Amino acid sequence: MPRDNVQIGMGHASIHQKIDRYFLEIGLGLNPYALRRGRLREIIVLESATDAQLAELGLRREEILSFVFRDILAV
Repeated sequence: MPRDNVQIGMGHASIHQKIDRYFLEIGLGLNPYALRRGRLREIIVLESATDAQLAELGLRREEILSFVFRDILAV
């Protein structure tokens, strides 16, 4: 039976789970659906980059979410 719900995974956690966990870790226990939806493309592009490419941007992999949401969250 075909599945219609395609999930993009990064390691052991999906991108959505990773974003949810990020917001929980910084103390915002909310469902960031609208925030996530609007920035998902940028997150996917950065998650797909190599560590060297991220370093050229001055980023480490664990900083991607704080970078993407930097305009609305001062963490």
